[in-house]
Amino acid sequence: MTRESTISRAVEMLLPLYGVWPGRWCVVIFRVFWVVSVMFIIFCHYRYFVSHASIKNFFDLVDCLSSFLAHVKVIMKFIMFWINERKLMEMLALMTDDWRDRANKNDGGMSVMVSKAKTSDRITNAIMIIHILGVMMYSIGIIIADADITDETIEAPYINKLDFPFRIDTQSMYRFVLIVECIHMLVINMGAGIANAILLSLTLHVGGQIDILQRQLSELEVADLESGLRSIVGTASEIIRKHHRIIYFSENIEILYTYIALVLFASNIIMICSLGFLIVTAIGTPDAKKQIIRSLMFYTLTNLEAFIFCFAGEYLNNKSRAVGFAAYNCAWYNLKPKESRILLFIILRSQRQLTLTAGKMIDLTLESFASVRFTLNNAISARQLL
Repeated sequence: MTRESTISRAVEMLLPLYGVWPGRWCVVIFRVFWVVSVMFIIFCHYRYFVSHASIKNFFDLVDCLSSFLAHVKVIMKFIMFWINERKLMEMLALMTDDWRDRANKNDGGMSVMVSKAKTSDRITNAIMIIHILGVMMYSIGIIIADADITDETIEAPYINKLDFPFRIDTQSMYRFVLIVECIHMLVINMGAGIANAILLSLTLHVGGQIDILQRQLSELEVADLESGLRSIVGTASEIIRKHHRIIYFSENIEILYTYIALVLFASNIIMICSLGFLIVTAIGTPDAKKQIIRSLMFYTLTNLEAFIFCFAGEYLNNKSRAVGFAAYNCAWYNLKPKESRILLFIILRSQRQLTLTAGKMIDLTLESFASVRFTLNNAISARQLL
């Protein structure tokens, strides 16, 4: 079966599980489930924060804050996908059209798209594995610990810092809650990873289409065009239409992810600082190994997520500039003045670069990612003050 999408088939199959796919009977049920379950966990975070609000529990409160922000960030992703569901479906349809269009042409464009799709599959698999490992490392210490729930002198440890509004007074019920909490974290973190993987897949698809567009511009020569059935004007017009299609596709990516990126960066700055602080302050303590293992993968995932968004923005920016260079470097000097002016539309439009922003306020680039890294230095400075 011929492939018709840059996005992994496994990701498309999992989207209904997170309430994304119009026409499926289960979509509404899953949306209600995720809203209710995440709101319940956020409420339990709030109860824990209120009941443990004292300076002696400062490190536990920082851990609670990080977990709270992680859940807020995930539900925000889901909500934005639900709101912009039609935009996502439209992009998937445009992607399918691009694949079918390349399949009908023997110009080397299909090899470019297949290469991008394979890269997308590898990145998707890597993201999912990292998210699964992150949950396992964060929760394994609590699950295998031999906590006695019947001992009223100690507080029962949970994977997240939660205060449940009901009593858990038996060992079997305590184990059941831990297993449910672990499974919920695993599935919801996979959803967060899928949202990041879709962003990279959409971005890689845009990059592939721009590579094909650059190839068409480099092959724009008078001799080849005059020997064919199409005129120079017709071929140039086709290139312009393809460029406009690429711009429209990237604008839809911006609509889908701009407010996700805003919440992500606002929360990640706090989370990176908090997790870095927990890791640094754990050094030299009796349970340093346990605390570092628990927080290090969570810290890595938080940084990786910020890097993915910034890399996608940088990739779109660089690719859009390459279109203008390709138009200028093509054989325009062999064209008649009337014909070469058509390329000016491409050069002028490419000067307005494709971007991915956080709330339409900050362009996401690798420079933006580097500016977030100062938070770790703040955590180290805070450690030195203690």
